[in-house]
Amino acid sequence: MRVLLTGADGYVGRVLWRQLRERGHTVLALDSSLFAGCALGPEPAEPLDLRLDVRSIERRHLEGIEAVLHLAGISNDPLGDLDPAVTFVINHEASVRLARLAKEAGVTRFVFASSCSAYGAAGDAILDETAPFNPVTAYAESKIRVERDLAALADDRFSPVFLRSATAYGWAPRLRGDLVVNNLLGWAFTTGKVLIKSDGTPWRPLVHVEDMAAAFVAVLEAPREAVHGEAFNVGRDRDNWRVRDLAEMVAAAVPGAEIAYAPGGGPDKRNYRVSFAKIGERVPGFRPRWTVEEGIRDLAAAYERYGLTLADLEGGRLIRLARIKELLAQGRLGPDLAWKRAA
Repeated sequence: MRVLLTGADGYVGRVLWRQLRERGHTVLALDSSLFAGCALGPEPAEPLDLRLDVRSIERRHLEGIEAVLHLAGISNDPLGDLDPAVTFVINHEASVRLARLAKEAGVTRFVFASSCSAYGAAGDAILDETAPFNPVTAYAESKIRVERDLAALADDRFSPVFLRSATAYGWAPRLRGDLVVNNLLGWAFTTGKVLIKSDGTPWRPLVHVEDMAAAFVAVLEAPREAVHGEAFNVGRDRDNWRVRDLAEMVAAAVPGAEIAYAPGGGPDKRNYRVSFAKIGERVPGFRPRWTVEEGIRDLAAAYERYGLTLADLEGGRLIRLARIKELLAQGRLGPDLAWKRAA
C-alpha cells in the first residue's frame, strides 16, 4: 500500500517506518523535525519526504495515498501540560482536519495513535476497550476528542482505527528518556540509583516500541471488517506492572543499582491496568514478542554501547519537554510550537 506516515521521525515513527518498508509498503514520511539531532548514537540516515508541520498538510499531500498512519502530535503528559490550548490545536484539531482531508482524497484507512492514558485515574480494575475514560491530562483528553470526532467520519469508504497503546519502552533510533522504563534504567545506569518519582504504586501497562509499531502494521494489513471503526488496546496482558515492580526489574539488570524515591514523590493520578485480549482476537497478525525483562537488557546494552550520561538523560537530547523549552528559549519556535520562518 502507499502510506502516509506522520511523525515519521519520532521515537515510534522511525521504527514503524522501517517495518513498513520491510513489509513492502511505499511510505511517504512526514515530520516537522522538532527532534532532529536528538539521538543517542548515530543520527538516523533516511531523509524525510515531507518536512512539514501536521497543521500545514494540504489535500495535495494526500493524493494517491491509500492509508494514513497518524503518529504526529504532542507526545506526552508533561509536554501537553506546557500549554493545553496548543496541545488541543495540534493533537485534536489538526488530527481531525487531516482525517477529513484524507477522506476527501480517497484514503480508505486512517490509523490513529491514541493512548491507554485516556483511561487515566482508574484504579486496580482490568479495563477493556469499553471502559469509561477518566483522563487527568490535556494529552489524554486530546486523544479522546480525536477518537470521538474520527468515529463520526466512518462510512463505507473510510475506516478509522484507534490504537490505544500502552506506555512504550525500549531502544529506538530516536530514543526518548522520558518514558518510565527508559528513565528508570537511565538513572540506574548513570547514577547507580533507580529513581522513582512517585510513590511507586501506580499501575502502568507497557509495550515495547518494536511491538507498538508492529501493531500499526498489523492493523494496516488486517481485513476491513476486523478493524473498521474499532479501538484496540495495544500491549500484552502480562505487562501490566506497578512502577515499583519495574524499578526492581531495572535494579536487577544493573549491578549494584539501588532503588531510591525522589523527595516529594506521592501518588500518581495516572493509574490503570488494561486488557489486551481484543487485539489478539481480532488482529491475528499482531503477536508481540518482547518481554519487559528482555527489553530492559537490550536497552541497557544500548546505553553501554553509546555511553549514556546523566546530561543526556536530563537534557533536550532525550527529554521531549526539555528539547521544546530549548527551542523556545533560542527563539526558533513560536508559542504555538511551530517553527519560526527564520528558523
